[in-house]
Amino acid sequence: MDKRVRQMAAELFAKARTPDPAPITEADLAGLPEPLRRYLTHTGIIGRPRLGTVRLKQEGFFRTKPEQNWMPMQAVEYYSVDPPAFLWHGKIKLLPFLSIQARDRFDAGTGHMLIKLAPLTLGDARGPEMDQGALVRYFNEMMWFPTAFLSEYIEWEELDANSVRGTIRIGEVSASAVLHFTESGQFANFVADRYMSTGDTFSLESWSTPVDAYAELQGLRLPVSGEGVWHLDAGDFSYIRLRVTELEYDTPLPY
Repeated sequence: MDKRVRQMAAELFAKARTPDPAPITEADLAGLPEPLRRYLTHTGIIGRPRLGTVRLKQEGFFRTKPEQNWMPMQAVEYYSVDPPAFLWHGKIKLLPFLSIQARDRFDAGTGHMLIKLAPLTLGDARGPEMDQGALVRYFNEMMWFPTAFLSEYIEWEELDANSVRGTIRIGEVSASAVLHFTESGQFANFVADRYMSTGDTFSLESWSTPVDAYAELQGLRLPVSGEGVWHLDAGDFSYIRLRVTELEYDTPLPY
């Protein structure tokens, strides 16, 4: 899968459009809800150009059931802002010499998840539920390249002093989420309804990604650690814990 992922990453970068090189000003933030302006100002994007592509590395832990032990995970991920796209490749260690490989992507409004164990295909999911789920994921992960929150394909509504609702539309696919910020402007949480797959079925569930650590990367103040949580009738299920270990902007080369 590694070779194919690098090929797909190169294709993603080749389709990425070069953004306007003009620095972002306070005027670019003027029409946004106040909590969002405060957050974007806190990140340090004012005076910086808009970002076109991103690549990053992650490490952490993953599990598929609440009662399951955590499994170590390492991953790489690639993004394009225009057009909106991502490609994620994770390796989840089952045993010292045996790993599950997972590839998640969003491209041209379409989501696709492929999961393999050696030559065996454990999962190959496509369809409208995957499209919506991948779009929600892309929207959430803009926290790592925050100039994307200025994109014209997002509409914003202020909810209170520290939260906003955003609606993102890419082609025929749309999704909404509530973004929560601290009083100082840090990104605190992202909450959305997202399709969850269980075997061959999907259900629309509440999903969130609370943040627990921050750092300055590439000159921007960003979240670097957190978890993914499904809020189910049976209780909250934390299924992934991760930390960003490396991040680069506008370096359109696969790892």
